[in-house]
Amino acid sequence: MKIIAIITLLLASFFAFSQQKSKPQAIPFSIKNRIVTVYTTADSTNFRLSITDKIIFKELAQPTEGEFSIFVDPAKTFQTFLGIGAALTDASAETFAKLPKEKQQEFLQAYYNKDKGIGYTLARTNIHSCDFSSGSYTYVNEGDTSLNSFNINHDKQFRIPFIKQAIAAAGGKLTLFASPWSPPAYMKTNNEMLHGGKLKPAFAQSWANYFTKFIKAYGKEGIPVWGITIQNEPMATQKWESCIFTANEEKDFLKIYLGPTMKKEGLGNKKIIVWDHNRDLMFHRANIIFGDPEAAKYAWGMGFHWYEDWSGGQPMYENVGLVHKAYPDKNLLFTEGCAESFNAKRYSFWGLGEEYGRSMINDFNNGTVGWTDWNILLDEKGGPNHVGNFCFAPMHANTQTGELIYTNSYYYIGHFSKFIRPGAKKITSASSRSQLLTTAFINVDGKIAIIVMNQSDKKITYNLCIGKNAAVVNILPHAIQTLVL
Repeated sequence: MKIIAIITLLLASFFAFSQQKSKPQAIPFSIKNRIVTVYTTADSTNFRLSITDKIIFKELAQPTEGEFSIFVDPAKTFQTFLGIGAALTDASAETFAKLPKEKQQEFLQAYYNKDKGIGYTLARTNIHSCDFSSGSYTYVNEGDTSLNSFNINHDKQFRIPFIKQAIAAAGGKLTLFASPWSPPAYMKTNNEMLHGGKLKPAFAQSWANYFTKFIKAYGKEGIPVWGITIQNEPMATQKWESCIFTANEEKDFLKIYLGPTMKKEGLGNKKIIVWDHNRDLMFHRANIIFGDPEAAKYAWGMGFHWYEDWSGGQPMYENVGLVHKAYPDKNLLFTEGCAESFNAKRYSFWGLGEEYGRSMINDFNNGTVGWTDWNILLDEKGGPNHVGNFCFAPMHANTQTGELIYTNSYYYIGHFSKFIRPGAKKITSASSRSQLLTTAFINVDGKIAIIVMNQSDKKITYNLCIGKNAAVVNILPHAIQTLVL
């Protein structure tokens, strides 16, 4: 009996030991001796998304007070990245159509090829006309309450062919969402598409049906619509197409009409985005809509713009973070931004690009999943635009000469879109000094993209610190870098 007991004890000990050995063991994270490729765009240089350095990590000494350092922790992950892109408006489509074929191909490659261009994967378009259309129009005859006349023939001339070419250039897929600027005039209290006004309650169901007809019509043209926003800038009365929705009005339209109608029409998988206006009032709008469970269940998330900054205020980046913390199950998407007051003499103004870099870094650090620029292309006048509201785009086309003009905004955006790919996870990235802004992501393939932006007038040397290792990096004045590991 003693022998059996001893054998049993030995077997039990062996089994316990083998179980312990089979458990996964923690492996210390180390990047010592690994190489990082540095891409740079800098003011007063020829560097434009240029490889400017390759650096090696070495063992990190204790950072000291006063040193410039960027601290990255790939183990701390946050929101999943959706994509970066721009609006494919009527203005962009009409301008594109005026370019020579070879310049059209250059444009498409520059934006949508991830190797030779900056790899856009996200897009927005307008539901019938907006300010960046050559004129006001809808998809129905005036007064057609039943929407029997609905058709998208207008878009088949320029916009639909343009979007199809963009999809093809992006490898066959673009995450496309659509936004209305105004319901048709007969549906509104002011009986016109311009100058604000509101949706007449009697037409709420008809307007909800309009969305579903648009999505299905574009789908038949081979253009899948991923999602919609309820109303572009619902608190702005503009001289162009506009319509006012208070927070409660938008909540009720979503809860009673749009959400149920989308579901009934077999479009319940399409994403519905609320607000679609500036950061300043977004927390209030979130509380009203996301605070109502019956409305919130239809909302994928919230869209926002940046014009509280360009109109003379201060960027309200912290409001993005407040919404993210209060409603972590809802997605945040930057849906529009541009530099206004177009002037061709300012094509090379470096502040254009820096505004994009500053906004994108802060928005991603506050929980944003994707970022959508305004017009992807405009002409040499900053249009076409039927109300004279001309503005900048990252790329302009001189329709008289066929020339494409790349502003520095194109390159600043490219430092994100080229290296952060859909499905990436936001990771921790922090700066020890305010002169350097930073954000970082880890892609599905394991590649890490770290963006660092120097806002100062001086060249800065900083330590890029990951775990117990660091690499010494130089960044020029008014420059942006992407460091790829």
